[in-house]
Amino acid sequence: MTPQELNQLKKYSAHIRANVLKLMKAKSGGHLGGSLSIVEVLSVLYGRQMRYDAKNPKDPDRDYFVLSKGHAGPGLYSALSVFHFFDEDEIYTLNEGGTRFPSHPDRTKTPGVDATTGSLGQGISVAAGIAYALKLQATDQYVYCVVGDGELNEGQCWEAFQFIASYRLNNIIVFIDDNKRQLDGYTKDIINPFDIVEKMRAFGFLTERVNGGSEEAISAAIDRAKAVTDSAVCIVLDTIKGQGIPYFENIADNHSVKLSQADNAVIDESVAALSAIYEGGN
Repeated sequence: MTPQELNQLKKYSAHIRANVLKLMKAKSGGHLGGSLSIVEVLSVLYGRQMRYDAKNPKDPDRDYFVLSKGHAGPGLYSALSVFHFFDEDEIYTLNEGGTRFPSHPDRTKTPGVDATTGSLGQGISVAAGIAYALKLQATDQYVYCVVGDGELNEGQCWEAFQFIASYRLNNIIVFIDDNKRQLDGYTKDIINPFDIVEKMRAFGFLTERVNGGSEEAISAAIDRAKAVTDSAVCIVLDTIKGQGIPYFENIADNHSVKLSQADNAVIDESVAALSAIYEGGN
């Protein structure tokens, strides 16, 4: 990756993050923490790695993206708006009557959404099915699926992982967003995930952990994953809930927030700084 390409990915990340913050402020809160922790992986996927046509979201030759941790829908909508699947202003209808942007993704409503998710554990199963179908059709398409670390409490995730590994589906790349927190607190205090990398390896995945806040590290890991021909692949993203905004990173209960005046002031300041990044020159 050239310095110019990396710089562009960082601009995409800044733009997506700013859109998440503006959306949360407009709605007086929402699923903030987990949306911010996946910004960089969304930037890399849509800005560099995925094959898609924003003007034809149902292109049969496209790669597929499944957000299994569907509560991070605001993050996905923000990314899709940056990459021109729809006008950015439209995402501010989030959760309103008749909106195309429900709180959790719905493939029948939103351009660019390939799977309806939100009931945790189901998205990874859908992604596994898509990957298996594509494998049977002998296509060169990829499926990318982001799973939450708290979502791993669901046994259905592990059934899907076992299926993917058993059939050696190397056309799906599983990302685990290891931001260490879930709705009720820290993952280690709810159901300890122990060593996620070793668990995924034990399930038959070629697995590595990377800095989930580094576009360069994420993209390089995806390049390595695409070179694998005989194994399932998992990339564990070492992230922070509320990533990229220190104020929100340090709020323990940032899964779903109701914003205060102080919170909104931080958002305004952060959006101004982020806008300077993505609207500025090289």
